[in-house]
Amino acid sequence: MARTGTGSGGSAARRVALATDGFGREHDAELPLLVAALRERGIDAEAVGWDDAGYDWAAQDAVVIRSTWEYTHRLPDFLRWADRVAAVTALHSPARVVRWNSDKTYLAELTARGVATVPTRFIAPGEDARLPEHGEIVVKPSVSAGARNSARYTEDQRDAAEAHVRLLHGGGETVMVQPYMERIVEGERALVFLGGEFSHAMRKGPVLTDTGRVDNERVPHPDLITHVPDAAERAVAAAALAVVETPAGDPLLYARVDLALAGDGSPVVMELELIEPHLFLTTAEGAVERFVEAVAGLSRSPTAAAQ
Repeated sequence: MARTGTGSGGSAARRVALATDGFGREHDAELPLLVAALRERGIDAEAVGWDDAGYDWAAQDAVVIRSTWEYTHRLPDFLRWADRVAAVTALHSPARVVRWNSDKTYLAELTARGVATVPTRFIAPGEDARLPEHGEIVVKPSVSAGARNSARYTEDQRDAAEAHVRLLHGGGETVMVQPYMERIVEGERALVFLGGEFSHAMRKGPVLTDTGRVDNERVPHPDLITHVPDAAERAVAAAALAVVETPAGDPLLYARVDLALAGDGSPVVMELELIEPHLFLTTAEGAVERFVEAVAGLSRSPTAAAQ
């Protein structure tokens, strides 16, 4: 996909809605802090459920997707909402990016564009579902968040893995099959970018610590610590973001690039989080302020974040 951004042209946004949902309101501890910080900056900010049918999105200078963490359960509705909002005000991330990033088949495009990614096979319903015979694998739906409906399988658990594939196909979902990255025990890296600039990074422990079962109650960010990315990690993250197409070619308001280490120690992209990622803003010095400044720099022109 050339690059989105904080927008160019038009006056600065003064009324900003942070889109969330019921789950986000309950679990996004940063949400009230961000609303307060934006108000201190002189921005009329409020948190609003994306599915609030009576809300006037057009009255906002900009809408920032913040913690719509259950959108994967209602993806068609969510994408239609993004299109509607983008038609009347500036949406961040833009509707085009939201649609592209909502399905992890984007990994195939990253790979085709030369970005180092975790090797991934996508199996749509009705396609040949034979799995590799050797090595541990991960099976998950291409539309998911927080390791939902994902599981890791050993070579001795292929029957269970195939049953998992059939179950996902039965629900009409495309399946992702990946090798389990053995060096994930050294930590998954999450590089956060705000306003197109690197802000901070975190490292977390492995999520799929056991095998053979789906557990949707897993902690999504275990053993979280700060991380200083090396040059190779920064380069892979930059290469992934360079693929993202945005309406005006500006940098994204926010982005998180999740990396793992391949067997030779080189970084590869696991996920490119552009819709509603946890940005770990309160864990890094100055990150809340950088987020606020990036929002303050948004244009109120709807074309800055259109489809």
